[in-house]
Amino acid sequence: MRTTLKQVSIALSAAGIFSLAACQSMEQGTGQKASASLDSRSGSQAKGEVTFVWQGNDVLINGKFSGLKPNAEQGFHVHEKGDCSAPDATSAGGHFNPETKSHGMPNSGMNHAGDLPNIKSDANGNATYSAKLHGFAVNTGPTGIVGRSVVVHRDPDDYKSQPAGNSGPRIACGLIK
Repeated sequence: MRTTLKQVSIALSAAGIFSLAACQSMEQGTGQKASASLDSRSGSQAKGEVTFVWQGNDVLINGKFSGLKPNAEQGFHVHEKGDCSAPDATSAGGHFNPETKSHGMPNSGMNHAGDLPNIKSDANGNATYSAKLHGFAVNTGPTGIVGRSVVVHRDPDDYKSQPAGNSGPRIACGLIK
């Protein structure tokens, strides 16, 4: 079998294209995961661990929490500032809202990017959390959550009261990194 120069050139070009595609794929995956470790605030015992994973156009959020009010719902939001230093977590600022929308039901299109579904605790005050949302990214860009904070509130979010869903004091806070 004789290989011509043209065949070798085509094969090398194809290999280059596949290599470039692989590099672009890896580049797009870079920085697409983030996590936060939440510490107690406002005199509570609430704690948690949360992960954010970019999946296509959505973000998969998983978390585990303890020290919550038993058999209850707690508001849960991404806040605009990555600062949990205040004893009541007010240093985290308001809800993350890059498109200046009203507060509302997550994934409704009429909500803050930082509006997340409530956490539901069991009889022991523990919770496992999972949600798939869109409207924000797992990076540091204008719609990105990396460098911001995630906050658990004492009360459930009603998804209608403005500007924050009437979810009460901030009982746990963590930096998203």
